[in-house]
Amino acid sequence: MAVFFVPFAVVILFIFNSLTYRFCMKAEMSYERQLKVFRTINVSITILLISSYLEVLYA
Repeated sequence: MAVFFVPFAVVILFIFNSLTYRFCMKAEMSYERQLKVFRTINVSITILLISSYLEVLYA
């Protein structure tokens, strides 16, 4: 199961990071604010991916 889920998770993180980058550039955020936004979004997406993996694993 992990063989399929890990590449899926990497693709999802890449997509969300590219969308976040576009958002930060469009909003013209400062570098410090960008770091906070990226950290928050990456932690949130990682938590969602881990919880979905556990749900699929134990379903």
